[in-house]
Amino acid sequence: MGRDDLTNAEWDRLESFLPPGGARGGRWSDHRRVINGVLYRVRTGVQWRDLPERFGPWETVYKRHRRWSADGTWQMLLSRVQAAEDALGAIDWDVSVDSTAVRAPQHAAGARTAAPAAVPQKGAGRGDEPGRSGTAETGSPPGGGGQVGECLGRSRGGFTTKIHLVADGRCRPLAFVLTPGHYGDGPQLERVLEQVSVSRTGVGRPRTRPDHVLADKAYTSRGNRRYLRRRGIRHTIPERLDQQRHRRNRGSRGGRPTGFDSERYKKRNTIERAINRLKGFRTVATRYEKRAYIYLGTVTLAALVIWLRT
Repeated sequence: MGRDDLTNAEWDRLESFLPPGGARGGRWSDHRRVINGVLYRVRTGVQWRDLPERFGPWETVYKRHRRWSADGTWQMLLSRVQAAEDALGAIDWDVSVDSTAVRAPQHAAGARTAAPAAVPQKGAGRGDEPGRSGTAETGSPPGGGGQVGECLGRSRGGFTTKIHLVADGRCRPLAFVLTPGHYGDGPQLERVLEQVSVSRTGVGRPRTRPDHVLADKAYTSRGNRRYLRRRGIRHTIPERLDQQRHRRNRGSRGGRPTGFDSERYKKRNTIERAINRLKGFRTVATRYEKRAYIYLGTVTLAALVIWLRT
Protein backbone atom coordinates (compact mmCIF):
# COMPACT_ATOMS: atom_id res chain seq x y z
CA MET A 1 0.00 0.00 0.00
CA GLY A 2 1.31 3.43 -0.91
CA ARG A 3 1.99 6.24 1.54
CA ASP A 4 -1.22 8.12 0.74
CA ASP A 5 -3.49 5.23 -0.26
CA LEU A 6 -6.81 4.72 1.49
CA THR A 7 -6.48 2.72 4.69
CA ASN A 8 -8.87 -0.15 5.38
CA ALA A 9 -10.81 2.01 7.85
CA GLU A 10 -11.15 4.85 5.32
CA TRP A 11 -12.19 2.45 2.58
CA ASP A 12 -14.87 0.93 4.81
CA ARG A 13 -16.40 4.41 5.29
CA LEU A 14 -16.63 5.01 1.54
CA GLU A 15 -17.26 1.62 -0.04
CA SER A 16 -21.02 1.43 0.55
CA PHE A 17 -21.60 4.82 -1.10
CA LEU A 18 -19.72 4.10 -4.32
CA PRO A 19 -21.44 3.29 -7.62
CA PRO A 20 -22.20 -0.39 -8.25
CA GLY A 21 -21.20 -2.20 -11.43
CA GLY A 22 -22.66 -0.94 -14.68
CA ALA A 23 -25.92 -2.23 -16.12
CA ARG A 24 -26.12 -4.95 -18.79
CA GLY A 25 -22.75 -6.47 -18.07
CA GLY A 26 -20.82 -3.21 -17.78
CA ARG A 27 -18.16 -3.24 -15.04
CA TRP A 28 -16.15 -0.62 -13.22
CA SER A 29 -12.46 -1.10 -12.67
CA ASP A 30 -11.62 -1.63 -9.00
CA HIS A 31 -12.82 1.51 -7.21
CA ARG A 32 -10.21 1.42 -4.48
CA ARG A 33 -7.31 1.17 -6.91
CA VAL A 34 -8.64 3.97 -9.09
CA ILE A 35 -9.32 6.28 -6.13
CA ASN A 36 -5.80 5.63 -4.86
CA GLY A 37 -4.53 6.60 -8.31
CA VAL A 38 -6.44 9.88 -8.22
CA LEU A 39 -5.18 10.53 -4.67
CA TYR A 40 -1.59 9.91 -5.81
CA ARG A 41 -1.96 12.44 -8.57
CA VAL A 42 -3.72 15.00 -6.34
CA ARG A 43 -0.95 14.74 -3.72
CA THR A 44 2.08 14.71 -6.04
CA GLY A 45 0.91 16.79 -9.00
CA VAL A 46 2.31 14.40 -11.62
CA GLN A 47 0.83 14.32 -15.09
CA TRP A 48 -1.87 11.74 -15.63
CA ARG A 49 0.32 9.85 -18.10
CA ASP A 50 3.03 9.45 -15.43
CA LEU A 51 0.89 7.57 -12.91
CA PRO A 52 2.61 4.39 -11.64
CA GLU A 53 1.45 1.18 -13.28
CA ARG A 54 0.07 -0.20 -10.01
CA PHE A 55 -2.97 2.06 -10.46
CA GLY A 56 -3.86 0.57 -13.84
CA PRO A 57 -4.30 2.46 -17.12
CA TRP A 58 -3.95 6.20 -16.58
CA GLU A 59 -6.89 6.85 -18.93
CA THR A 60 -9.19 4.89 -16.59
CA VAL A 61 -8.08 6.90 -13.56
CA TYR A 62 -8.42 10.24 -15.36
CA LYS A 63 -11.83 9.45 -16.86
CA ARG A 64 -13.18 8.26 -13.51
CA HIS A 65 -12.03 11.50 -11.86
CA ARG A 66 -13.54 13.58 -14.66
CA ARG A 67 -16.83 11.67 -14.54
CA TRP A 68 -17.17 11.87 -10.77
CA SER A 69 -16.28 15.58 -10.83
CA ALA A 70 -19.02 16.20 -13.38
CA ASP A 71 -21.83 14.14 -11.86
CA GLY A 72 -21.23 15.09 -8.22
CA THR A 73 -19.95 11.77 -6.88
CA TRP A 74 -17.00 13.39 -5.07
CA GLN A 75 -19.37 15.92 -3.52
CA MET A 76 -21.78 13.12 -2.53
CA LEU A 77 -18.99 11.25 -0.73
CA LEU A 78 -17.93 14.42 1.09
CA SER A 79 -21.53 15.09 2.14
CA ARG A 80 -21.95 11.54 3.49
CA VAL A 81 -18.78 11.81 5.58
CA GLN A 82 -19.82 15.23 6.91
CA ALA A 83 -23.27 13.88 7.83
CA ALA A 84 -21.69 11.00 9.76
CA GLU A 85 -19.45 13.43 11.66
CA ASP A 86 -22.39 15.71 12.47
CA ALA A 87 -24.40 12.75 13.80
CA LEU A 88 -21.56 12.14 16.26
CA GLY A 89 -21.52 15.80 17.27
CA ALA A 90 -17.97 16.13 15.93
CA ILE A 91 -18.51 19.32 13.88
CA ASP A 92 -17.64 22.65 15.52
CA TRP A 93 -20.20 25.05 14.07
CA ASP A 94 -18.18 28.16 14.94
CA VAL A 95 -17.05 28.57 11.33
CA SER A 96 -14.58 30.88 9.59
CA VAL A 97 -14.70 32.28 6.07
CA ASP A 98 -11.82 33.34 3.83
CA SER A 99 -10.35 32.81 0.39
CA THR A 100 -7.05 31.85 -1.18
CA ALA A 101 -5.62 32.50 -4.63
CA VAL A 102 -4.27 29.56 -6.62
CA ARG A 103 -1.72 30.05 -9.37
CA ALA A 104 -2.66 28.61 -12.76
CA PRO A 105 0.11 28.06 -15.35
CA GLN A 106 -0.41 28.88 -18.98
CA HIS A 107 -1.41 25.27 -19.69
CA ALA A 108 -4.63 25.77 -17.68
CA ALA A 109 -5.92 28.21 -20.31
CA GLY A 110 -7.40 27.32 -23.67
CA ALA A 111 -10.57 25.42 -22.78
CA ARG A 112 -13.13 25.45 -25.55
CA THR A 113 -15.91 28.01 -25.21
CA ALA A 114 -18.70 25.53 -25.95
CA ALA A 115 -18.65 22.67 -23.47
CA PRO A 116 -19.53 19.29 -25.01
CA ALA A 117 -22.88 17.79 -24.03
CA ALA A 118 -23.25 14.40 -22.44
CA VAL A 119 -23.48 11.63 -25.02
CA PRO A 120 -25.41 8.60 -23.71
CA GLN A 121 -24.06 5.27 -24.87
CA LYS A 122 -25.83 2.06 -25.68
CA GLY A 123 -27.38 0.49 -22.63
CA ALA A 124 -27.77 3.73 -20.64
CA GLY A 125 -31.20 3.85 -19.04
CA ARG A 126 -33.20 7.01 -18.41
CA GLY A 127 -33.40 6.23 -14.71
CA ASP A 128 -29.64 6.11 -14.18
CA GLU A 129 -28.79 7.96 -10.99
CA PRO A 130 -25.94 10.51 -11.33
CA GLY A 131 -22.68 8.96 -10.24
CA ARG A 132 -24.18 5.49 -9.97
CA SER A 133 -24.37 4.38 -13.61
CA GLY A 134 -21.47 2.62 -15.26
CA THR A 135 -22.75 2.95 -18.81
CA ALA A 136 -23.63 6.58 -19.49
CA GLU A 137 -20.77 8.81 -20.63
CA THR A 138 -20.81 11.93 -18.49
CA GLY A 139 -19.98 15.14 -20.30
CA SER A 140 -19.09 18.41 -18.64
CA PRO A 141 -21.86 20.14 -16.68
CA PRO A 142 -23.62 23.17 -18.20
CA GLY A 143 -21.82 26.49 -18.13
CA GLY A 144 -18.13 27.22 -18.35
CA GLY A 145 -16.14 28.22 -21.37
CA GLY A 146 -13.81 31.20 -21.64
CA GLN A 147 -11.54 32.44 -18.89
CA VAL A 148 -14.26 33.79 -16.59
CA GLY A 149 -16.52 30.80 -17.20
CA GLU A 150 -13.67 28.47 -16.20
CA CYS A 151 -12.87 30.58 -13.10
CA LEU A 152 -9.59 31.99 -14.40
CA GLY A 153 -8.62 35.62 -14.03
CA ARG A 154 -5.76 38.08 -13.72
CA SER A 155 -4.77 39.32 -10.27
CA ARG A 156 -1.62 40.43 -8.47
CA GLY A 157 -0.48 36.83 -8.49
CA GLY A 158 -0.87 36.60 -12.27
CA PHE A 159 -3.13 33.99 -13.85
CA THR A 160 -5.16 32.72 -10.88
CA THR A 161 -8.27 31.02 -9.57
CA LYS A 162 -9.66 31.88 -6.14
CA ILE A 163 -11.12 29.35 -3.68
CA HIS A 164 -13.66 30.82 -1.26
CA LEU A 165 -14.30 28.45 1.60
CA VAL A 166 -15.97 27.92 4.96
CA ALA A 167 -14.14 25.84 7.57
CA ASP A 168 -15.43 24.44 10.84
CA GLY A 169 -13.66 24.91 14.16
CA ARG A 170 -11.52 21.81 13.54
CA CYS A 171 -9.95 23.23 10.35
CA ARG A 172 -12.03 21.12 7.94
CA PRO A 173 -13.61 22.63 4.80
CA LEU A 174 -17.40 22.65 5.04
CA ALA A 175 -18.11 24.28 1.67
CA PHE A 176 -16.30 26.16 -1.07
CA VAL A 177 -16.85 27.92 -4.39
CA LEU A 178 -14.50 28.92 -7.21
CA THR A 179 -14.20 32.33 -8.85
CA PRO A 180 -11.66 34.00 -11.13
CA GLY A 181 -8.66 35.30 -9.20
CA HIS A 182 -9.58 38.99 -9.48
CA TYR A 183 -12.96 38.60 -7.76
CA GLY A 184 -13.29 40.22 -4.33
CA ASP A 185 -13.89 38.30 -1.12
CA GLY A 186 -16.78 40.27 0.41
CA PRO A 187 -19.32 39.77 -2.40
CA GLN A 188 -18.85 35.97 -2.17
CA LEU A 189 -19.79 35.62 1.52
CA GLU A 190 -23.46 34.95 0.88
CA ARG A 191 -22.71 32.59 -1.98
CA VAL A 192 -20.26 30.41 -0.04
CA LEU A 193 -22.44 30.25 3.09
CA GLU A 194 -25.37 29.12 0.94
CA GLN A 195 -23.26 26.08 -0.01
CA VAL A 196 -23.15 24.86 3.60
CA SER A 197 -25.54 21.90 3.81
CA VAL A 198 -24.85 18.96 6.11
CA SER A 199 -27.46 16.21 5.78
CA ARG A 200 -28.99 14.37 8.73
CA THR A 201 -28.38 10.66 9.01
CA GLY A 202 -31.98 10.22 10.15
CA VAL A 203 -35.10 12.32 9.61
CA GLY A 204 -34.79 16.07 9.21
CA ARG A 205 -33.66 18.78 6.89
CA PRO A 206 -29.95 19.39 6.29
CA ARG A 207 -28.24 21.82 8.63
CA THR A 208 -27.35 25.00 6.78
CA ARG A 209 -26.89 27.59 9.53
CA PRO A 210 -23.67 27.89 11.55
CA ASP A 211 -23.68 28.97 15.19
CA HIS A 212 -21.16 31.75 14.59
CA VAL A 213 -19.22 33.17 11.64
CA LEU A 214 -15.72 34.68 11.85
CA ALA A 215 -14.34 36.72 8.96
CA ASP A 216 -11.76 39.45 8.37
CA LYS A 217 -12.20 43.07 7.27
CA ALA A 218 -12.72 42.10 3.62
CA TYR A 219 -16.25 40.95 4.57
CA THR A 220 -17.28 43.98 6.64
CA SER A 221 -20.00 45.38 4.41
CA ARG A 222 -23.49 46.40 5.43
CA GLY A 223 -24.94 43.94 2.97
CA ASN A 224 -23.06 41.03 4.52
CA ARG A 225 -24.06 42.04 8.05
CA ARG A 226 -27.71 42.37 6.99
CA TYR A 227 -27.58 38.93 5.40
CA LEU A 228 -26.16 37.35 8.56
CA ARG A 229 -28.70 39.09 10.79
CA ARG A 230 -31.54 38.02 8.52
CA ARG A 231 -30.48 34.39 8.89
CA GLY A 232 -30.00 34.75 12.64
CA ILE A 233 -26.26 33.99 12.45
CA ARG A 234 -24.05 35.62 15.05
CA HIS A 235 -20.82 36.97 13.61
CA THR A 236 -17.50 38.55 14.53
CA ILE A 237 -16.20 40.78 11.74
CA PRO A 238 -13.92 43.76 12.42
CA GLU A 239 -14.92 47.14 11.04
CA ARG A 240 -12.54 48.99 8.76
CA LEU A 241 -11.19 52.35 9.90
CA ASP A 242 -12.78 54.24 7.00
CA GLN A 243 -16.17 52.78 7.89
CA GLN A 244 -15.75 53.79 11.52
CA ARG A 245 -14.81 57.33 10.45
CA HIS A 246 -17.74 57.58 8.06
CA ARG A 247 -20.15 56.37 10.75
CA ARG A 248 -18.88 58.93 13.26
CA ASN A 249 -19.08 61.73 10.71
CA ARG A 250 -22.78 60.98 10.17
CA GLY A 251 -23.51 61.33 13.86
CA SER A 252 -26.75 59.73 15.05
CA ARG A 253 -27.61 58.79 11.47
CA GLY A 254 -24.52 56.61 11.26
CA GLY A 255 -26.03 54.00 13.59
CA ARG A 256 -24.50 52.16 16.52
CA PRO A 257 -20.97 50.72 16.46
CA THR A 258 -20.75 47.09 15.44
CA GLY A 259 -19.98 44.63 18.21
CA PHE A 260 -16.59 42.95 18.10
CA ASP A 261 -15.29 40.19 20.36
CA SER A 262 -11.49 40.30 20.10
CA GLU A 263 -11.03 37.10 22.09
CA ARG A 264 -13.39 35.12 19.89
CA TYR A 265 -11.78 36.58 16.78
CA LYS A 266 -8.53 34.81 17.70
CA LYS A 267 -10.19 31.57 16.63
CA ARG A 268 -10.21 32.77 13.00
CA ASN A 269 -6.82 31.11 12.50
CA THR A 270 -8.76 27.89 11.83
CA ILE A 271 -9.51 29.04 8.28
CA GLU A 272 -5.82 29.73 7.62
CA ARG A 273 -4.93 26.26 8.87
CA ALA A 274 -7.68 24.72 6.71
CA ILE A 275 -6.23 26.50 3.66
CA ASN A 276 -2.76 25.20 4.52
CA ARG A 277 -4.15 21.68 4.69
CA LEU A 278 -5.79 22.02 1.29
CA LYS A 279 -2.66 23.44 -0.27
CA GLY A 280 -0.69 20.49 1.03
CA PHE A 281 -2.12 18.77 -2.05
CA ARG A 282 -0.06 19.95 -5.01
CA THR A 283 -2.86 19.91 -7.55
CA VAL A 284 -4.87 22.18 -5.24
CA ALA A 285 -1.97 24.58 -4.61
CA THR A 286 -1.43 24.88 -8.38
CA ARG A 287 -4.29 24.50 -10.83
CA TYR A 288 -3.42 22.42 -13.87
CA GLU A 289 -6.95 21.63 -15.10
CA LYS A 290 -8.46 23.61 -17.94
CA ARG A 291 -12.02 22.90 -16.78
CA ALA A 292 -13.30 24.50 -13.60
CA TYR A 293 -15.56 21.54 -12.74
CA ILE A 294 -12.60 19.13 -12.82
CA TYR A 295 -10.54 21.42 -10.59
CA LEU A 296 -13.52 21.72 -8.23
CA GLY A 297 -13.62 17.92 -8.10
CA THR A 298 -9.93 17.92 -7.20
CA VAL A 299 -10.53 20.38 -4.34
CA THR A 300 -13.52 18.30 -3.19
CA LEU A 301 -11.44 15.11 -3.11
CA ALA A 302 -8.73 16.88 -1.10
CA ALA A 303 -11.38 18.09 1.36
CA LEU A 304 -12.76 14.54 1.58
CA VAL A 305 -9.33 13.20 2.54
CA ILE A 306 -8.99 15.90 5.21
CA TRP A 307 -12.33 14.87 6.71
CA LEU A 308 -11.40 11.18 6.63
CA ARG A 309 -8.05 11.77 8.35
CA THR A 310 -8.96 14.41 10.94
